[in-house]
Amino acid sequence: MTNLIQLAVEGNVAVITLNRPEKLNAWNTEMRNEIIAALQDFNRQQTIGAIIMTGAGDRAFCAGQDLEEAHGFDPQRADAWMTEWENYYRTLRSLSKPLIMALNGTAAGSAFQVALLGDIRVGHAGSKMGQPEINSGIPSVTGPWIMKQMLGLSRTIELTLTGRMMSAAEAHQLGLIHHLVEADQVMPKAMEIARELAAKPPVAMRLDKQRFFEMSEPSFIETISAGRRIQSEAYGTGEPARMMEEFFRKRGRTIAA
Repeated sequence: MTNLIQLAVEGNVAVITLNRPEKLNAWNTEMRNEIIAALQDFNRQQTIGAIIMTGAGDRAFCAGQDLEEAHGFDPQRADAWMTEWENYYRTLRSLSKPLIMALNGTAAGSAFQVALLGDIRVGHAGSKMGQPEINSGIPSVTGPWIMKQMLGLSRTIELTLTGRMMSAAEAHQLGLIHHLVEADQVMPKAMEIARELAAKPPVAMRLDKQRFFEMSEPSFIETISAGRRIQSEAYGTGEPARMMEEFFRKRGRTIAA
């Protein structure tokens, strides 16, 4: 285990903290693999009744995919990348323990999707959420899948094609953030909810979670299949690399080829 994530246990609640604040907690393959391992381990522990995921620092829960890693992908690597996301998302979706997202800041792109795959979300006024992948030349596949289930097709299309970020107030109004509190109350509120859920009957909790998984699994399988096809085509054109280079150029940075 590296320092890409931090793990803690408070009574019967486990806490996973994304720990790349200098990168706005953006994840790469290594970091995601560590998160998967931690989630699976906590899910196996009978003494753990709930899990919280949050980010280090006060700017971002997670900025999503680390573009420095994704920049050089070719179609073959893009296909393998979809397998990584399939493993990550299926781990999140198959948890038998409730997962609370403590949104200490922005949740963008894949981090927005991961936040939506949690069961309950707590945020503050700075907890912006959205799907800006189109701005980096990355087509959205898993994002629209999860957004459509929660928001309907019309709002999903608008958010996907514009790539705009929603304010915390809008996300709260839409039901994406369940509890909107002061910034210093995000973790205390998440812990309060986690302890409440951890005290629920565990068999009923597991079976409820299992049923939510079953209801959405067929469409998830189709989405991952579509993602392989679409991401391979996109990266084959070179457009994602060009857009990411432009993104870094505007910020006075260079990116390795």
